[in-house]
Amino acid sequence: MITKTRISTSIYIYTVTTHQCHILSFNMAVIAYDEFTSSSSSLSPVSTFTIILIHGLLGCGNDFADFAHSLASNLSASHASADWRMVTVDLRNHGRSTDIEGLLPPHDVENTARDIANLVEYLDRGWPEVVVGHSLGGKVVLQYALSSAQGDYGDSAQLPKQVWVLDVAPGAFEGGYDGIEEALYSLKTLPTPIPSKEWLADYMINLGFSKSIADWVSSSLKKSGEHELLSFNVDGVIEMYTSARDTDYWPLLEHPPKDMEIAVVRTENWDPDVAERLESLANRESDESTGKVSVDVVPNSGHWIYRDQPEMLMEIMTPRLVSLAQSNI
Repeated sequence: MITKTRISTSIYIYTVTTHQCHILSFNMAVIAYDEFTSSSSSLSPVSTFTIILIHGLLGCGNDFADFAHSLASNLSASHASADWRMVTVDLRNHGRSTDIEGLLPPHDVENTARDIANLVEYLDRGWPEVVVGHSLGGKVVLQYALSSAQGDYGDSAQLPKQVWVLDVAPGAFEGGYDGIEEALYSLKTLPTPIPSKEWLADYMINLGFSKSIADWVSSSLKKSGEHELLSFNVDGVIEMYTSARDTDYWPLLEHPPKDMEIAVVRTENWDPDVAERLESLANRESDESTGKVSVDVVPNSGHWIYRDQPEMLMEIMTPRLVSLAQSNI
């Protein structure tokens, strides 16, 4: 379905929504995705830049929908000589990708990032200039950048120019994140069917979990008749969480590939040692043989920065994305 919406005298948004669950001819599965392109009405030839946005644990591509549309509008208004293709995905074991056959284990960060590369090859519109990942998705985009640099996706693969990591530390975290692992394991014995989101939230609180974790888990349900179902595969997401928790990308940030920016956007309540280490990488002298790291702090925001402070996040991202477009046209 294609819709055309006028948002100014010279800018239009063309929205192409797709729900893909395909198996490639060479027996490789493709995760579910949605995409749209913001297009200028300029009569002169324009370049198209692709941004892939990747959700966090227990999320889905729709989590980024509002932010992606707002960002696309901002970019089109700021730089009329470029089109912006936005792609949001449902990671393996999440949302519409949960039931896709062929997304084989291990369900680790490396294979999750490879799913993104497989989708890019399936779409056959060129490799993305920008990848954006929140939380678990932040680890996925770091792995995608690393695998691209190592040549894991083949000779035709092109490295992303910008890798945006939203509110997740790049290193391994031996202690795990407070209560998350226990909450995930508790879902393995969850009674079914689930009467409602409110019921699940109360159930989690009665097990001793915090209200924030209870609300997070209960927000990841889908309607099935009069009841609710989990919108993710519990065993699969546990494996993904464990892999993301244990994977260390500090070496990538210490030696980012040439011409790549790894942009970390974080909230205020990070571990001081981690924050200081990031700042030291961002403030080191530039070296033309490597890429760079940047760090931005979004105040007064919870973990879901793109929901809590979308305008502030767009203020951070838009100038750099426009600069990227200007330097590549």
